[in-house]
Order: sequence, then C-alpha cells, then structure tokens
Amino acid sequence: MLENLQSINVFSPSISEIIVNVLVSFVCSFVISLIYRFTYRGPGYSENFVNSIIFLSVITALVIMVIGNNLARAFGLVGALSIIRFRTAIKDTVDIVYIFLALALGMAGGVGYHKLAIIGTVIVGLILIIFSNTKFSFFLSNQYMLQFIYSNGEPDMKSILDILKNYCKSYEVINIRSNEIDKSIECSYYLRLKKNQDTTQLIHTLQNVKGMKTINIFFDQQNS
Repeated sequence: MLENLQSINVFSPSISEIIVNVLVSFVCSFVISLIYRFTYRGPGYSENFVNSIIFLSVITALVIMVIGNNLARAFGLVGALSIIRFRTAIKDTVDIVYIFLALALGMAGGVGYHKLAIIGTVIVGLILIIFSNTKFSFFLSNQYMLQFIYSNGEPDMKSILDILKNYCKSYEVINIRSNEIDKSIECSYYLRLKKNQDTTQLIHTLQNVKGMKTINIFFDQQNS
C-alpha cells in the first residue's frame, strides 16, 4: 500500500507553470496585503505581518507544487510541520482572516487555478474594503470601557448618568473603588455608544462635570 501511495505523482509542473503559479500567488497576495495595510484599524499594526501575508501565499504555492498528487509527500509534510511551534500571538481576529486568505490564494495558485485566485482576490478584497470603510450597525459593536477618577468627594452621579444616557445605548457599572490617600473615587463602566456618537464628544462632556479628574476610554485594549 505504501508503494502505491508513493507512485501517485501525476502532477509535474513545467518551469513555465512554476513561474506562473508563483507569480499569480505573489500578485494576489500583494493586492491583499495592500488592502490590509490601508484598511486595518486594530491595535498593533505590524509591517512584518503585512510582508508575511505575501511570503505565506508564495510559500504555500511552492508547498502545493511539491506535494502534487503524492499522498505520501502530503502525510510527510504534515508530520514535518507538526514539529514547528508558532508562538506569536494573534492580536486581532482580522489577522486570522488574512492568514487563511493568503493560504487559500497560495493553494489556488499552486495547483494552477489562476482564475479562481484572481477572481477570489477581487471579490474578497472588495468585501474587506466595504466592511472596513462602512459602519454596519447590525455587525458593529461600539462597546467601550470607561474609567474616570472623581476627586471632589462624593461624585455627582446624577449628572454623570444623565450624560451616559444621552450618549449610550446601554451602560453597566463594572467597579467603583475609593482611594483613601487622596479621597478620590475611581469608577469603571461598560458602554455601548449610540449611533453617530463618538468617544471624543463623550469625554469632553464628562470633563465639564465638577470634580472630574481623569477620564479614560478603552477599546480593543487600547486607549481611544
């Protein structure tokens, strides 16, 4: 049975096919990397990750051509890759989307499905651009964490809650903590902003509350 597996190798690309497959993978992944670069809004933008999208797609195309239709090579590759341990944390779930897209384009280019790779790049690229530049309220979760320090004794909660009701769809208290050293009070809330409201306006309004000392709003583990 092992001999039968090793004999299955009907996929033998020529030099011209190899060059075309690699170039198609490169061009498609390069377009996707440009889309990532100009649409990414998450934390920790990395130039190395943008370049890795291209490298991953081209290398995947080469791997697919190495495997061909040989099942023994495919199983051997799985065993070899199982030794590798990737310890780089993915900072944003969008990065995973681009990783899988780079793999898919590399696979399509490697097996010679050039039309699939090109059309897929155009369609998926347009979807990524539309969703990154258009605020779909059905999908968008404008959820933030608000932290403020009140330094004038007991906070004016009525004024603060009125402001939150004006700017937020919903809000939920997380923590209220007092500091005995400077007699300040730190409050934390989860917020979901209303449509067409932004954090800058909310911060400016809260700053007008008497006794308000420090205001921080966090989104995606970053200060807004």
